[in-house]
Amino acid sequence: MALELCLRSTIALLLVAAGLIGGCDRQSGATQQAEGTNVAAAAPTSPAKLDKLDRSHKGETAPAISFVDSGGKKLTIADFRGKPVLLNLWATWCAPCVKEMPTLDALAVREGEKLQVLTVSQDFEAAKVAPFFAEKKFRKLQPYIDAETAFSTQLGVNLPTTILYDSAGREVWRILGDTDWAGGAAAKLIAEAR
Repeated sequence: MALELCLRSTIALLLVAAGLIGGCDRQSGATQQAEGTNVAAAAPTSPAKLDKLDRSHKGETAPAISFVDSGGKKLTIADFRGKPVLLNLWATWCAPCVKEMPTLDALAVREGEKLQVLTVSQDFEAAKVAPFFAEKKFRKLQPYIDAETAFSTQLGVNLPTTILYDSAGREVWRILGDTDWAGGAAAKLIAEAR
C-alpha cells in the first residue's frame, strides 16, 4: 500500500513537472484565448508584448500558500498587505521567465515603495536561485522560493505567470507569458491596483 502511494505521488509530480516545462516553452499569441474565461489580449506596445490578460479571477483572495525568502523565513502574500503586490511565478530553467526578469527589476525600481514585486521561483532545486540572482545583479528584486511548486500546481498555471493583487490581497488580473514590465502598457495595468 505504501509503495503504491509513493508511486502515485511520484507519477503525479512528474506529470506536474512535464506540464510546467511544456507550458514554459509555449509562446501564446495575442489572439489566443482560454476557453471559458474572460481573457482580453492587450495591444502590444513593443516587441515584448502582453501575451494574455486574464480577469476571470478578479476579486478572489490571494491563496495562503507559503514561500521562503533568502533567509529561510516563511511568508505568504498576506504578509505584504497594505500595498499592491505583483506576484511573478518563474524558474531558472524557463527561458521566457529569465527574459522578463530585467523588466520586472526595472518595474520594481520605478515603483519603489508603491508596489511590492515578488518573484517566486518554482525551481525544484532551490540552490540554483541565489546564484542566478547573484549573477544577474538585480537592483530591487529579491529571491523568493516555492520549492514545492505549490503556486503553479494549486493555481494550475504555466510559467511565467504574473498576478496583480490589490492592497487588500484581492486579485486584479493575471498575465500568462513573458511581458515587458518596463513598458507603458504594463504601467497602465499596474495602476489598476491603486
